[in-house]
Amino acid sequence: MLDILQRLARFLDRPLFPWKRLIIGFSVAQFLFEGFLGIRQYGVLKRTKPPKVLELEVSQDVFDKSQAYGRAKAKFQLVNNLIGQIQNIALYQLDILPKLWSWSGNLLLRFAPARFTGEISQSIVFILAFMLLNQALTLPSSIYHTFVLEEKFGFNKQTPQLFVTDLIKSNLVAVVLAPPILAGFLAIIKKTGNQFFYYLWLFGAALQVFMITIYPIAILPLFNKLSPLEEGKLKTDVEGLAAKLKFPLHELYVIDGSKRSAHSNAYFFGLPWKKHIVIYDTLIEKSETQEVVAVLAHELGHWSLGHTTKLFGISQVHFFYIFSLFSVFINNNSLYSAFGFHKQHPIIVGFLLFSDVLGPMDTIIKLLMNILSRRFEFQADAFADKLGYNAELARSLIKLQIQNLSTMDADWAFASYHFSHPILSERLKALKWESKEKVETKSDEKTDVATATGRDEL
Repeated sequence: MLDILQRLARFLDRPLFPWKRLIIGFSVAQFLFEGFLGIRQYGVLKRTKPPKVLELEVSQDVFDKSQAYGRAKAKFQLVNNLIGQIQNIALYQLDILPKLWSWSGNLLLRFAPARFTGEISQSIVFILAFMLLNQALTLPSSIYHTFVLEEKFGFNKQTPQLFVTDLIKSNLVAVVLAPPILAGFLAIIKKTGNQFFYYLWLFGAALQVFMITIYPIAILPLFNKLSPLEEGKLKTDVEGLAAKLKFPLHELYVIDGSKRSAHSNAYFFGLPWKKHIVIYDTLIEKSETQEVVAVLAHELGHWSLGHTTKLFGISQVHFFYIFSLFSVFINNNSLYSAFGFHKQHPIIVGFLLFSDVLGPMDTIIKLLMNILSRRFEFQADAFADKLGYNAELARSLIKLQIQNLSTMDADWAFASYHFSHPILSERLKALKWESKEKVETKSDEKTDVATATGRDEL
């Protein structure tokens, strides 16, 4: 394998290889392709009647609001992608990367002790500066999305103060975690020679386990409050379901998701022998007890069917493939020179450029992963169905759809490329749900200010 990678590296390292045109061309082609899919989907979002399977469950008013919300998001995404594309081209054409790298080195020479002026220290400053630059460029669209688009449809619960506080906390987390992770990444490459990708892969797997362990302890509490689920029928039923499936439940939590938005969901996390289930307060507020249990039956179906283990295994294969291919580009003189790095070849810059080269392949992988993810969702629905939660799961899916104003129909090409979950009509058909009557929520009068499609583990 190493011999094959070395031959590929020699083939690609040619003085006049058009790396800049190639990378920019890939980026523009992807933008145009995604724009084409967006236009197809926009046509679906202009339809005036809900899918047949939802005709009785979803009122015309809710469907109209869902379509309007979908169109607003589509327009925002198109403009946001266009701005991002322009910024990306400017980044390369104006040689921002070599200028930022030079600035990082000068900053260290001026203010840091001599032992902190090497490549690893400079890479850390460079990445933190690059992250801040990217954040500054994307901040206007983030503000617009939260306080204009989401506010218009009644989804935003954030105050400007909370938004700024979250931004500061996120940056502090990055400042704490990024330096040691990046230092480890670079040190492994420097000390292990041409076979660094084996060791980098092991480092990545260990890092994933570490993050899974510390996230609920050190990171999540900075942004949300987790409270133990109160005693009652819901807790008893969920614990009974976990015991029946031999799920290693350690704690049941309620998360205060309502302080930022009206999103409704539930998920689990933790190590294989110690799992925690988290239920959004908005899900409990807007659903019946058995509907919440049905949602968790779906989630535990992912665990019972080995979906989480399979996805973790696939991610490891993906990481190995990325790191092994990176070994082809790490010493590519023509790649560095094309982007203004004629004398220095910083590893971290090479990785950033390599990531852009990898774009087309990652698009294919994203498509394949979405296909697999949708298959897993159908299987988890079928699992909950076999446990006897057919009607409850169907009702909860419909309620979430109504509360989220989620897309109720989709162009097949757009859905295949973008959606990791099947659309509601597909899931209801798979559950053999028969349209009977309008599904009411606990607070049906609040439907228009309910959840958006954010973190959708269901």
